[in-house]
Amino acid sequence: MKIPSVKGTRDFYPPDMTIRNFIVDGWKAVSLRNGFEEYDGPIFEYLKMFQMKSGDEIVEQLFSLQDRGGRELAIRPEITPTLARMVNQQINSLPRPIKWFSVPRLCRAERPQKGRLREFFQWNIDIIGVYDVLADAEVIFCVLDYLQQVRLTPEDIVVKISSRKMLAAILLSIGIARKELEPLYALLDKRGKLPPETFEELLAEKVVDESKRKKIIELMNAETIEQISDFVKSYAAAKEAVDELRRLFELLEVMGVAEFCRFDIGIVRGLAYYTGIVYEIYDKASELRAIGGGGRYDDLLKQFGGPAIPATGVGIGDCVLAILLEEKGLLEKQLSSPKLDYFVACVDKELFENAIGITMKLRRGGLAACFSYKTSGLSKQLKEASFRNAKNCIIIGEEFKNNEIAVKDMSTGNQQLIGVDKFFSQLESK
Repeated sequence: MKIPSVKGTRDFYPPDMTIRNFIVDGWKAVSLRNGFEEYDGPIFEYLKMFQMKSGDEIVEQLFSLQDRGGRELAIRPEITPTLARMVNQQINSLPRPIKWFSVPRLCRAERPQKGRLREFFQWNIDIIGVYDVLADAEVIFCVLDYLQQVRLTPEDIVVKISSRKMLAAILLSIGIARKELEPLYALLDKRGKLPPETFEELLAEKVVDESKRKKIIELMNAETIEQISDFVKSYAAAKEAVDELRRLFELLEVMGVAEFCRFDIGIVRGLAYYTGIVYEIYDKASELRAIGGGGRYDDLLKQFGGPAIPATGVGIGDCVLAILLEEKGLLEKQLSSPKLDYFVACVDKELFENAIGITMKLRRGGLAACFSYKTSGLSKQLKEASFRNAKNCIIIGEEFKNNEIAVKDMSTGNQQLIGVDKFFSQLESK
């Protein structure tokens, strides 16, 4: 009986690994050049840790288990709680700002669909210890630095930005009680996916007062920061949040990425722990789900038993990103095929062990080298060398009895006879 892979997971055959490595290696390279350090944590944690961050409803969205000691554990659906735990454990010895990144393998127990699987990789970058909105701008820049590296342009993607702090201040100012904010955020976060009449019906269930509902609808119809500014002239706290949002866009302009970014009041982010700037990254045509998203979460470390320390970060999944790059025709153009420096062909069975020895010497010298397991005819071995994308082919034949080998340049076809000792001495001198 053939056993299939579990629904919502992926088998990474060599061509798939090439794509995965291209994405992950790019994430890591961009993170490092932007001054972030890599970290990781265990693949499972105490279930309570995720409940502390996201509430009891998270239990239905993850894979939980009980170990032999009766402890409730969960396979990580995200890594931010792990980050908070790790930082809290060494908070007094970590130099600030803390700029960390990670590329964890995550699992979520949900219905698989396009761009959303049960198992995936996610790029997380976070800055901890900076109150200034400059940290938010730097995180957004880092993401866009990568997306530009993989040749995505402002015609392909957009970062939609808003502020949870601003939204909270305005809602409070029009009479929404603080305890009513979280349920209202969840509805506002879904607004773009609902027909207007459905949204208004659901809003009426949460906000009974018609005048308040009208103000909320007016607010959510704002398309620019200037329109928000007119709306909040008499609300000091909201004005401060709007000024912060305006400065963020000024910094993004200075950083040279403002053309990728635009204000969108509809970006609320459903998770309760966001406290300030929030954003999501989409394909410009809005045909796919969000590529990623993030924002400021100044209270999370305190919720996990640590001190009150500001923090901001973003998460980018590999699934939607890979789909977008493929649809734009950008994957194939950028994927590099594995290449050998040398393929060692042997046309004399008696010299086969010599071919093995030369191959291993090349490998010990830091070069990628392979040989054929069968001493078939030279033409077949040259075809194999070509198939393996070898730059050069070393041919071991009759001349080897004089301690000589033939070295063939596979791109030009040029071939030269050279002594074995001289060949290796030339390699060592390079």
